[in-house]
Amino acid sequence: MDTIMHELEQHIRTRYEVEEDDRDYTPDVHLFDYGYIDSIGATALIAHIEKTYSLQVTNQDLMLYSLNTIREIAEFIVKKTGR
Repeated sequence: MDTIMHELEQHIRTRYEVEEDDRDYTPDVHLFDYGYIDSIGATALIAHIEKTYSLQVTNQDLMLYSLNTIREIAEFIVKKTGR
């Protein structure tokens, strides 16, 4: 799971231009409440997750799983892929 978390952290940092010295940006920060990702960014992040991890994020997944932090997203990926 650490590898997935690291990849997600780096992808989000690069794609959404998060500064290297941003102390709030942690695996447990709420990405939406803190303004790192907006609704359009969420769509792009889901596309990245589906492509990178060869899985499909369904509407049911979005209702069942909390996907607000890097840690939560990584846990979801592990559950869906069995990694």
